[in-house]
Amino acid sequence: MKQLRNIAIIAHVDHGKTTLVDKMLSQSGVFRENQTVSERVMDSGDLERERGITILAKNTAVTYDGVKINIVDTPGHADFGGEVERILKMVNGVLLLVDAAEGPMPQTRFVLGRALELGHRVIVVINKIDRPDARVTEVVDEILELLLDLDATDFQLDSPMIFCSARRGCASYSPDTEGADLSPLFKTIIEYIPEPGRDESAPLQMLVSSIDYNDYVGRIAIGRIERGVLTKNQEIAVCDFHGERPVRRAKAVNLFEFDGLSRASVTDAAAGDIIALSGIGDVTIGDTVCAPDAVEPLPFVQISAPTMEMTFSVNDSPFAGREGKFVTTRNIRDRLTRETLKDVSLRVTEVPDSDDFNVAGRGEMHLSILIETMRREGYEFQVSPPRVLTAEIDGKLCEPIERVVLDVPDASVGAVIEKLGSRRGDILEMTPSGGRVKLEFLVPSRGLFGYRNEFLTDTRGEGIMSSVFERYEPWKGGISRRSGGSLVSYETGEAVTYGLFSAQDRGQLFILPGAAVYAGMIVGASPKAEDITVNVCKRKQLTNIRAAGSEDALRLVPAKLMSLEQCLEFLADDELLEVTPKNLRLRKSELDHSQRLRSAARKRADA
Repeated sequence: MKQLRNIAIIAHVDHGKTTLVDKMLSQSGVFRENQTVSERVMDSGDLERERGITILAKNTAVTYDGVKINIVDTPGHADFGGEVERILKMVNGVLLLVDAAEGPMPQTRFVLGRALELGHRVIVVINKIDRPDARVTEVVDEILELLLDLDATDFQLDSPMIFCSARRGCASYSPDTEGADLSPLFKTIIEYIPEPGRDESAPLQMLVSSIDYNDYVGRIAIGRIERGVLTKNQEIAVCDFHGERPVRRAKAVNLFEFDGLSRASVTDAAAGDIIALSGIGDVTIGDTVCAPDAVEPLPFVQISAPTMEMTFSVNDSPFAGREGKFVTTRNIRDRLTRETLKDVSLRVTEVPDSDDFNVAGRGEMHLSILIETMRREGYEFQVSPPRVLTAEIDGKLCEPIERVVLDVPDASVGAVIEKLGSRRGDILEMTPSGGRVKLEFLVPSRGLFGYRNEFLTDTRGEGIMSSVFERYEPWKGGISRRSGGSLVSYETGEAVTYGLFSAQDRGQLFILPGAAVYAGMIVGASPKAEDITVNVCKRKQLTNIRAAGSEDALRLVPAKLMSLEQCLEFLADDELLEVTPKNLRLRKSELDHSQRLRSAARKRADA
């Protein structure tokens, strides 16, 4: 029986998890000497590479000193915490990676708390000790305080610490020694992380913690065998802990073990192994694969509930159906349903008496990744502004509160505190550190809508901001989502330089000359608190009199071309975002100008 260790690497975003996995793969001999390997090889998705973040948890495995180490690389962004929560059931220990300069951040607290609740052993890895602003001693104290705060056991408080530089591929037992390679880390994993339970004589039992999909074999279940042995073509039973679906019979058509970056086909696997299994057509995350004569479902970890919701609907703008491949309600419903099969923290419900879908997730990033993925696949649809999901607790209306940690220059502290104060934020901590200040707030989730761009402006791009869901608290009162209004196109046509030149004095433009626009489409932002209708299609009256250089005198201010996240932050309650494979268009919910005026008049009368 081979020796085995199952670990997950958890950390806050950008603390170096994927880079460390790169070096572990390299130093364990997974790559050939002459093999060309890209950086962050585990981030295989296009969006992951473009944004520099891990979105999906991924499995790999290395062999060191005769011991096979199954490694799960997890996302660091709080919005993808559901990925981390579900894979923790597959492992027996975690590597807690912490930046030597930034220290423990909100996501560190969240995922570490989940690991401690499951009783996992923890190896603390202080990364980036070669940073010029590293403060290793202080970070070690902060980690110990965090472990105490999360009610760690005495054994967990005595967790070993490794000091490393993932980029250089070196680790040591002391912060004063650089080390030559990652041998101290590998040895600590083998010595400290326990072997999984290896009861091979008991009936088969495996919890499905992840789902992959292949066009040739369909859904592929990924999980750890808790007990027993699974062989290829074996008859199995599939059940779920909540008993929502009947027990199904199936056959284990193919078995795969993880080996480096690939999967190796095997004929059998035993308790403790992390495997991929095909042959179960309707398997979902949380199902248990059992022996047919011993159907015993395993409890699935409780995934944190979504805190934010958006409405997805069929595109009904004048330009509907021109650019998308999948545009119908059925197309959108099928795609959203497929997404819920592999993303356990996403919730989709159909709106009664309409063709709309309410899609709830963990945050703006979570939902924006889904939107971007769908538009790249050829889907065309429209989405509403994000809104928080409230809850009634002890008879009181409560809303989600987030713990926000900001690292800002000294000169920007006043502006940041003022802005978050106006968004109902409560300051918890303020720690100066060499020309910068670390601020910690509790802010309502809806108070963070649209704030990130303001934050970058107030800190001149030097600020670092991160947040994670903390708890529900009573409703904090009104929060202004946006101070300004919108510039709305008056007619349908093509934007021309003359019309844009006339409109740019009213505010910041979002479109370029030649852009196709329609009546009710938002073409810019107004500094005033009300919407302004502009005619960007207006052309100059032609006469037979010309003055030399008169056409060249029209100078347009550069337009602000917004990303998907910026569009979502900009949306007001009466606006929608039209999403197509080629364009993102902001629009009013009511396109007719006269109807909008009547609706506004009615609201003023009611007020």
